[in-house]
Amino acid sequence: MPKVDVNTVPERKGSGYPAPFHEIAKGRTRKALGNAAGLTQFGVNLLALPPGAASSQRHWHAAEDEFLYVLSGEVTLITDEGEQVLRAGDCAGFPMNDGNGHQLVNRSADVATCLEIGTRSNHDVCTYSDIDMKIDSKVGRYTHKDGTPYAERERS
Repeated sequence: MPKVDVNTVPERKGSGYPAPFHEIAKGRTRKALGNAAGLTQFGVNLLALPPGAASSQRHWHAAEDEFLYVLSGEVTLITDEGEQVLRAGDCAGFPMNDGNGHQLVNRSADVATCLEIGTRSNHDVCTYSDIDMKIDSKVGRYTHKDGTPYAERERS
């Protein structure tokens, strides 16, 4: 397998969340390293969180496992159990369908970088624990938990 040149992998900034939920993650950046390597069974993202940014809204997946490894810096992991500080070398896993939403927030003064690794499923529903939002891969857009769609917004 040829080496992936991380510097040439496109960077995605912010999130596709509907307003106002996108604000919490507007500073985050991701590079889809798994895509760049041609992987199809699982994804790998290089996540960079500047101070004050969150990785996502707190969420859990019905059909996808997730794993996180902190490469540098410090993030606060928020789950149903509360908050835990994760530093370089720490990791956490989130089994599919456990209903325990998770989120990373950078409360430090420096950029934090992490590897996010997760299953790719064509039949996943991601539920957002603290807000009225979900996304069903079959529907392909964010909706309220009752299925009513949110207005589309341009990614920023």
